[in-house]
Amino acid sequence: MTREVERTDDGRYVVVDGRRWRTADPALPDDVREQLLHHLGVGRSGVRTAKKAGDDAAVAAARARVQLAKTGLGERGTAWWEQSDAERRVRWETALRDLDG
Repeated sequence: MTREVERTDDGRYVVVDGRRWRTADPALPDDVREQLLHHLGVGRSGVRTAKKAGDDAAVAAARARVQLAKTGLGERGTAWWEQSDAERRVRWETALRDLDG
């Protein structure tokens, strides 16, 4: 099943099934984007696995990883278009440091 995905005219959001979602920061360097998307995928997989196992602590830890990755991508927290270039860099560097740490 393929979902129809649209972008808003300003490029800040995608619309999927009528619901608006913030896009990732377009200023992210490709290698940073790849690392954050990797962490996001691992976090989402961890949520599924921990739920199946009934491990509430692991679910919470995996959700925290997802939150950090999405914040680093600019999809959560202060909107990337409201941040200076320096603030955006600090956002993704902090997220990667915390995720890799």
